[in-house]
Amino acid sequence: MGHRLSKIYTRTGDDGSTGLGDGSRVPKDSARVEAYGTVDEANSAIGTVLGYDSVPDDIRDCLLEVQHDLFDLGGELCIPGHAAIEDEFVERLEVALDGFNADLPPLKDFILPGGGPASAACHLARTIVRRAERRVRTLQDTDTVRVEVLRYLNRLSDLLFVVARRLARAESGQEVTWNRKRST
Repeated sequence: MGHRLSKIYTRTGDDGSTGLGDGSRVPKDSARVEAYGTVDEANSAIGTVLGYDSVPDDIRDCLLEVQHDLFDLGGELCIPGHAAIEDEFVERLEVALDGFNADLPPLKDFILPGGGPASAACHLARTIVRRAERRVRTLQDTDTVRVEVLRYLNRLSDLLFVVARRLARAESGQEVTWNRKRST
């Protein structure tokens, strides 16, 4: 593997710029940095979900694979012209999504984030992935982004929604549903 960091701070970003994977420098608030930074945030949020002991092994294995994918996806966004996410990644998410969704009852109501600590954390990860998707879409206005990246993020947010439903049922036995006419 290439160059390893032995010193964490470099001082090269003190002027508000950062280096991309191709060696070029851009402002830290550029659309590209916003996109891969939000992907990194989503990866960290998934790590938080994995920190709960209540996460079943099948979900744990799936989310760990997702973390590796997101690292690759962030690399693709950090290195202009680089390709890392393939159709097979999206297809793997779809297979997992179908499997996790198979035993869940059909939705009749909107689901509120909650249901237990891991479920709530998973809902937060889902919303961060949605933001990452928006940031990548904004990047498309000025730079080329492969369609596989957006497809992956879109499918991942769906997967995280279903996983949150599964976790809520495992943690508390139920999901929290939206009821506008609740008593106060």
